Amino acid sequence: MGRRKGGQPINGWIAIDKPLGMTSTAVVTKVRRMTDAAKVGHGGTLDPLASGILPIALGEATKTVAYVMDGAKSYRWQVTWGEARSTDDGEGEVVATSENRPSLADIEAVLPRFLGEIEQVPPAYSAVKIGGQRAYALARAEQSVELRPRIVRIDSFTMIESTPESATFEVGCGKGAYIRSLARDLALALDTVGYVSSLRRTRCGPFDEINAISLDMLEEFGHSAASANLVLPVETVLDDIPALALTEDEARRLQNGQSLSVLRLAALNPHTSISAGVTVRAMAEERLVALARIDGAELRPIRVLNL
Repeated sequence: MGRRKGGQPINGWIAIDKPLGMTSTAVVTKVRRMTDAAKVGHGGTLDPLASGILPIALGEATKTVAYVMDGAKSYRWQVTWGEARSTDDGEGEVVATSENRPSLADIEAVLPRFLGEIEQVPPAYSAVKIGGQRAYALARAEQSVELRPRIVRIDSFTMIESTPESATFEVGCGKGAYIRSLARDLALALDTVGYVSSLRRTRCGPFDEINAISLDMLEEFGHSAASANLVLPVETVLDDIPALALTEDEARRLQNGQSLSVLRLAALNPHTSISAGVTVRAMAEERLVALARIDGAELRPIRVLNL
């Protein structure tokens, strides 16, 4: 997350439709310059060779980035058959080839294997840490990269187009799933090799192609982005978290780090399920006060927001 000294106190989210060729960090830099926001970060990195939905957090929204990172995502992507690449995408060197090309029937028959919770080894060129170093840094230094398989969730896997040399898919998945690994493993399951030749993220948590804007559009509005309703509320990423109403006095106490009585809050919130371990949005009128967790008989703040 980056903070700009003297910038504007803008709080909320902007869903940027990231163009090809830009890093996520470069997008953050541009958004900071265009909006003059004091603090900017992003939720869910996209590689330069990928386009699509990149949620940008401004101000107090940076405290809720984890809820976007943990959210469901959707991708539209193409695999090219016959070549394996060192990076599992078009940027890497060719490391293996195959003359085999899967038929439409072969592809459709194998897709169910990749639904649900599956085991997946991340790409060698990924941000996964090995002994404190990023895997991609080790791979670029031509050091051995051995990554352990992990369990990821694939919610949907649909083929939308197929040619002899490539196929295009739409995938819905959970946190931590790598499309490059999915393409690599799909090709191997079809007795060939392949790599991701195009990749677009179409949804990231609550953000999709409908509520996303281009950097060009943001440039048009510049410092007036917030007043032009381009900045979505901080609560946008917290819709799945139950809201708990507080009085203004309770809100002040919670923001000062004090705990509150769950018994009293339960009486004031008869329609909200209150049970141990649950995280809630603590609200004073329409204002988000904090993210808090129910710990026994007390409500304790875990992230205080100054909105």
